[in-house]
Amino acid sequence: MNSLTSAVGAIVTDDAGRVLLCQQSQGHRRWGLPGGKVRENESPIHAAVRDIREETGMDVKMIDLVGLYELCGQGLPDLVVHVFRCHANGEALVNAPGRICRLSWHDPQDLPQPMTPTTRMAIADAVAGRSGVVCRVDRDTEPDYPDAADTVDVRGQDVVVGLAG
Repeated sequence: MNSLTSAVGAIVTDDAGRVLLCQQSQGHRRWGLPGGKVRENESPIHAAVRDIREETGMDVKMIDLVGLYELCGQGLPDLVVHVFRCHANGEALVNAPGRICRLSWHDPQDLPQPMTPTTRMAIADAVAGRSGVVCRVDRDTEPDYPDAADTVDVRGQDVVVGLAG
């Protein structure tokens, strides 16, 4: 592990059960979860609330922690993403000017492409009702559309997870 960065992601659902996704405005333009880096001296839950508000313009009801998804890869900083399950309080500013990414609501059974593999795994875990998930994803070999063989699932195993400050 060369360095560790903490980040957050949020699986925000509405009353219809749809998931709010954010399409990157640059680069691969993949769909992902609203979220971002945890700032120094900030807790992951506070970072999630802040990032959701910044990216969507709305407040959410935090429900629980779906899991920790560790992304690692050679030459890349290791990243632990704390993914929270949330419910929308109000409407997101979908396609509002000046937003970091393009927001839209999606049925979890009909997700858009391309999507980050970690987002796909986290949504599948949330839809299945799981919480407390711990998964490790190798970004060096992370394909665009993974299956279960592309991750190391450590559920049910003794795991020590180090979190940055």
